[in-house]
Amino acid sequence: MTTPLRTLQIGLEWFPEHGGGLDRYFHDLMRHADSVGIKVQGLVAGRASVEDESSGLVTSFTDRTAALPRRLAAARRAVRHALRERHTDLVASHFALHAFPALDQINVPLVIHFHGPWAVESMAQGQGSAATMVKQLIERSVYRHSTRCIVLSNAFKRLLVEQYGIDPDRIDISPGGIDTDRFAAVATMPRSQAREALGWPVDRPIVLAVRRLVRRMGLDHLIAAVAHVVARHPDLLLVVAGRGPEQAALQAQVDALELNDNVRLIGFVPDDDLPLAYRAADLTVTPTVALEGFGLITVEAMAAGTPAMVTPVGGLPEIVQPLAPDLVVSGPGTGPLAEGLTGWLDGRIIVPDEVACRRHAETHFSWPVSLQRIRTTYERATR
Repeated sequence: MTTPLRTLQIGLEWFPEHGGGLDRYFHDLMRHADSVGIKVQGLVAGRASVEDESSGLVTSFTDRTAALPRRLAAARRAVRHALRERHTDLVASHFALHAFPALDQINVPLVIHFHGPWAVESMAQGQGSAATMVKQLIERSVYRHSTRCIVLSNAFKRLLVEQYGIDPDRIDISPGGIDTDRFAAVATMPRSQAREALGWPVDRPIVLAVRRLVRRMGLDHLIAAVAHVVARHPDLLLVVAGRGPEQAALQAQVDALELNDNVRLIGFVPDDDLPLAYRAADLTVTPTVALEGFGLITVEAMAAGTPAMVTPVGGLPEIVQPLAPDLVVSGPGTGPLAEGLTGWLDGRIIVPDEVACRRHAETHFSWPVSLQRIRTTYERATR
């Protein structure tokens, strides 16, 4: 019998309330951790109903819109209370800011789930240098208090070593997990059926990009690439799902390039509809230009039986290359994306079939696989 490990998990926000890769990871970890004997108690910034929605596994310590001083004070109180009220073998932090005010309260091993460089990501989105510096100081303080760190890819392990000075021997790689059961129902569905359900055309090649609409996601490069590709393949349709601050600029780009028949910005897609959207596409594309530690949507697409084309940025090649090396384009930017899409449409790039895609996702990125790695790191931290 597996010895239970009792953990306090400090997250960012609650996924059903606020989307994002980190929040999705945290949400699913809470749901599946018990399968490997990891007992969880979670803390997030979110609405009061979080506890009911999570069947008591997660508690909100403050509203996610609370002012920063209130948020920090509430996080500190919540961590202190949780550690006093319940035996805890270790604390796992998924977001440095919420662990920072309670560092002096944590008297058990601290494991960092490193989802990305918070400060650097803020700078990439145009935040000022002073705020970025403060964020980096907070990150460094939390990471240096850690017993071990978990990263999603070799790329993020290098980043943690080079930018934060963490000893590589303290870092374990555990690629993100997905709930493959979410995609089982659509994985064998004919694409035409999925398209009809969504109201998408059934007689055109469709490429899907599911992304937050921010600069580093490279969507402007992908749209520009489509402008090159349609000269040869005028029926190509790019569907961009997501919302964010770059939406108006991206739509202006589509208008200026006269691509309204070839590019659709469809906005936010509810989480329950995402498997259907993945299945409806012939190909998904992740055109990131910087700071992609894992690429959850890439794995989700493959779990739905749809191949994924990616740029060679961060952890993306580590996901795709073992299955289909040709689906890792030669670089970020318009030219490589246009070359990759044209190669696929011309038939020069052979994509794996739906069975191979599903098998790859289930074998390497299902939660049972990921959680075994996480449990191993937790055990190392508590020895």
